[in-house]
Amino acid sequence: MDVTEIVVDDGLNEPDFTGFDLSGFSKLKRLEIGNDCFAYVEEVKLIGLNELESVEIGKNSFTKYKDTYHITPDPNRHFCLKNCPKLKSLKMGCYSFSDYTVCAIENVDALEVIEMGDLNDWSCNFYY
Repeated sequence: MDVTEIVVDDGLNEPDFTGFDLSGFSKLKRLEIGNDCFAYVEEVKLIGLNELESVEIGKNSFTKYKDTYHITPDPNRHFCLKNCPKLKSLKMGCYSFSDYTVCAIENVDALEVIEMGDLNDWSCNFYY
């Protein structure tokens, strides 16, 4: 696909949407996801996106536990960011991915910035 940018507004949650795999978007440069999105997604795959430069995810996304540190880990929830040679920035807000038990980041040699949550505050990203 020739899509270079994907922007998702706040609050997008569909119970039937349990996988988030963007491998078909080979020209994607920018991914932006708002707050409170994709609570039912079990697995996020950002793999082999050769043009991807930035990923920004709002707060309380990809989690069932919003604004709390009382979290139950789910061994079936995985985040995989791999083989994205141009990626420079990965940012996510507080509580996003809080109940995910796997965070795999590999082969992102241009990565300069990783921001998870807020400095000096409970953020609970990948809590377990």
